Amino acid sequence: MKEIRAIVRTTRLDRLQEALRAIPNFPGVTIFKAEGFTAPAAIDKRTVKEELTDFTPKLMVCVLASDDMVEPIRNAIMDACGTGTIGDGLVWTVDIGTIHRIRDRSEL
Repeated sequence: MKEIRAIVRTTRLDRLQEALRAIPNFPGVTIFKAEGFTAPAAIDKRTVKEELTDFTPKLMVCVLASDDMVEPIRNAIMDACGTGTIGDGLVWTVDIGTIHRIRDRSEL
């Protein structure tokens, strides 16, 4: 099992939702509101105070999926959320040990 996480623009949520729902057997997604800034902010020669207080609204996307689902999910996220400009976000994958469903305690 893997966890696919991404930080994306809030304006891309509708496109992302549509892209993920189009994946056969898509397992589901959790979305968190997030804020942050990216390294290019340092290039602007702004003050440290400006850099630490100038957060841009983003979304964090979390999907738990089988190994064979990682590539289509990752591609859907990048296709739906990419604009080709700075601030599009990041996507990464994390190995998961075990997952248990709370309702019936079954291991997934």
